Amino acid sequence: MLRSKTFLKKTRAGGVVKIVREHYLRDDIGCGAPACSACGGAHAGPALELQPRDQASSLCPWPHYLLPDTNVLLHQIISAWKPGTWASVASRLRPPGSLETYIEQEQGENANDRNDRAIRVAAKWYNEHLKRVAADSQLQVILITNDRKNKEKAVQEGIPAFTCEEYVKSLTANPELIDRLAYLSDEMNEIESGKIIFSEHLPLSKLQQGIKSGSYLQGTFRASRENYLEATVWIHGDKEEEKEILIQGIKHLNRAVHEDIVAVELLPRSQWVAPSSVVLDDEGQNEDDVEKDEERELLLKTAVSEKMLRPTGRVVGIIKRNWRPYCGMLSKSDIKESRRHLFTPADKRIPRIRIETRQASALEGRRIIVAIDGWPRNSRYPNGHFVKNLGDVGEKETETEVLLLEHDVPHQPFSQAVLSFLPRMPWSITEEDMKNREDLRHLCVCSVDPPGCTDIDDALHCRELSNGNLEVGVHIADVSHFIRPGNALDQESARRGTTVYLCEKRIDMVPELLSSNLCSLRSNVDRLAFSCIWEMNHNAEILKTRFTKSVINSKASLTYAEAQMRIDSAAMNDDITTSLRGLNQLAKILKKGRIEKGALTLSSPEIRFHMDSETHDPIDLQTKELRETNSMVEEFMLLANISVAKKIHEEFSEHALLRKHPAPPPSNYDILVKAAKSKNLQIKTDTAKSLADSLDRAESPDFPYLNTLLRILATRCMMQAVYFCSGMDNDFHHYGLASPIYTHFTSPIRRYADIIVHRLLAVAIGADCTYPELTDKHKLSDICKNLNFRHKMAQYAQRASVAFHTQLFFKSKGIVSEEAYILFVRKNAIVVLIPKYGLEGTVFFEEKDKPKPRLAYDDEIPSLRIEGTVFHVFDKVKVKITLDSSNLQHQKIRMALVEPQIPGINIPPNVADKALTAPGGKKRKLEK
Repeated sequence: MLRSKTFLKKTRAGGVVKIVREHYLRDDIGCGAPACSACGGAHAGPALELQPRDQASSLCPWPHYLLPDTNVLLHQIISAWKPGTWASVASRLRPPGSLETYIEQEQGENANDRNDRAIRVAAKWYNEHLKRVAADSQLQVILITNDRKNKEKAVQEGIPAFTCEEYVKSLTANPELIDRLAYLSDEMNEIESGKIIFSEHLPLSKLQQGIKSGSYLQGTFRASRENYLEATVWIHGDKEEEKEILIQGIKHLNRAVHEDIVAVELLPRSQWVAPSSVVLDDEGQNEDDVEKDEERELLLKTAVSEKMLRPTGRVVGIIKRNWRPYCGMLSKSDIKESRRHLFTPADKRIPRIRIETRQASALEGRRIIVAIDGWPRNSRYPNGHFVKNLGDVGEKETETEVLLLEHDVPHQPFSQAVLSFLPRMPWSITEEDMKNREDLRHLCVCSVDPPGCTDIDDALHCRELSNGNLEVGVHIADVSHFIRPGNALDQESARRGTTVYLCEKRIDMVPELLSSNLCSLRSNVDRLAFSCIWEMNHNAEILKTRFTKSVINSKASLTYAEAQMRIDSAAMNDDITTSLRGLNQLAKILKKGRIEKGALTLSSPEIRFHMDSETHDPIDLQTKELRETNSMVEEFMLLANISVAKKIHEEFSEHALLRKHPAPPPSNYDILVKAAKSKNLQIKTDTAKSLADSLDRAESPDFPYLNTLLRILATRCMMQAVYFCSGMDNDFHHYGLASPIYTHFTSPIRRYADIIVHRLLAVAIGADCTYPELTDKHKLSDICKNLNFRHKMAQYAQRASVAFHTQLFFKSKGIVSEEAYILFVRKNAIVVLIPKYGLEGTVFFEEKDKPKPRLAYDDEIPSLRIEGTVFHVFDKVKVKITLDSSNLQHQKIRMALVEPQIPGINIPPNVADKALTAPGGKKRKLEK
């Protein structure tokens, strides 16, 4: 049946447009109840449970279905209900959109009242229908609503109706479910007799007016990891001078949570402050004690020069909450029999959350998930509810699950819908596959990767041509051949965005059949590839470039060490080794040319774990060794990416997916320039070229590691490289590579960006056809946003995995003393780097229950004076390394000063040595 509405609408130009909206009502939708003789099995589609579960409800002892209203569904399911609880029944209810249950909106009735009436009509229809067709079953439909008026009207109309809380409390067999009930609102859960702490959030209408008039600024709230009383708001818009607003103090933060979209009011310039150098953790136990917060805020306010001040503001309202389920641990109340406890999230940027639970004893020492429901004005912390128990803290499986959830890494097994688009095995290359494809199986192609690599994206070849020039090829797995646009496999790959590499686990972007088999360019098997082939002279100057889909057969899968051994061995002169030597010579020339153009050679300490073959615990930890072959592969991957970027931008000037690296703002370099100056060195930062040249000149014969430290510090000054659509941006430049244009082409097994680039390149050379989304710059821009987010989260997850395994290593290692270098100085701490382990940590000089030392911080040098001893950036110190397990939630590597000697501050060397001695007097055996 068709119903339609017609109305007139005025256009911006002043014209009038007639709009007709059609509403199709179906009369063939069954009720879904198997007990129904009229329509139980007559219609296709998912049915309700064959026998509605006996929920052991004291309110409803008879068999029943639940019909939650829209607000209950939104509030409870979005608040992270655990799958499998009673709320999941809602997903199996039939939609009440049939001819029998449709209602029109009445005169003067708002949309919400119309929806409430519709749900009551549906509930009434269900009950009457089931009475007619299943009279003996005693089945009933119960309306679940938290709306008082809706419930009253339902009861008046003879419909069984209860609030969410009433129904859940009636489930006597499952009393723990009440813990998972989301609070209804901030006001209903305010602390009894609590005084008002925060100012009221302005309504959205006032916020929008203020943003439009310029009174308020809209941006993303980003809490500090190091200081719970400080945050920044990144302003949405193009004004560079208003890019970042500093927020300091508990009341100015005003209940905003990390990643919320907020409105801020800029304070008068006289109230602007500088970013704090104090490291502050929220260690309070009293959930509503703000006096201590206000005392600690005084530590943030110190005299600084005018140029250090930053635009400062306060949060006046929330435009959009971006809450998610949070992993962490329960901090059990000291009050016996109390049901109210504090939850401490694993992410230090998230405030503690007040929850009510009857399972506190069972949840102690466990990792759990909690969702935020609201944040009343008179509560120091937000309200929330328990969602899920993940397992014991410290267990590998539990901690891995936590870091994946915390960094929003999709890691569920691939669904059957996704797997259905994989090729059937056994798979082989067909004649159809060979269309628009060159046969390059005769070439001496090989791959060079880290040991144990199974997802081999790239392979290389180099041979001399008859004209004396060299032919060099980069051959990349043709993943886009197997993942076609728009299907479930493509959608899942796009959602995941990237493969995530943890210390002992790999979360694949694509199913293993592709990542480790059919797409992996393993040796001695035929594989489909996308090849970028150059003709070069012996000076590495490109004479010709061509791109082609191809078939290759790799002659060797080598590790970096194996490839290096071949290049260095005078006894080896086979085709593979000759090819590698040619590639290595050209790579050196290419790298020299890049550096001369201003490409940066930065440094970031990477560590590698050696695992016990049985326990899989880390038994050794060392920095990764880089060889010439690492650089060789990198150079040709960079060259291929640049060549492909030029080609796809030539063909698709508005729709090319590119990657850029913005130049850092000058203020980012302040710490680097000051640190170098403290060692009588000058670093110029006006261009990438001047920075690169300065770093090359920054050498000290007495301090060879100084240059590495400067490059590590320079890396911290950089901006994040991002994907973007060429039609949505004018700045294509890649600052770090000193390249005017760049993209990612060389890793399609582990990066979805490369799959899009492969599709663009295939269309550009006529090897494949296009599709609408590929040339829609807005959709490409949305893809880029997701890829940037996924890439950033993958990096954070990898770092968290390294941190956890580092803790496991030092847990078995005991106490260790090592040489370290200062990377940063803070007002109450120094941040040091231990070269041997590539490990970074903080040495604090103020501890609870200990006399406070005399500290004098100088931001200009920068330096920290402690009881007469002055610490500068890059100073060499000796530290004691231990695993601090006193806080199960945030176990961490703790570092204490051993040298230089400062009475009352450091651990004397003889004490540190004694700490290495076992109780029986024998030296504890340490791994070297």
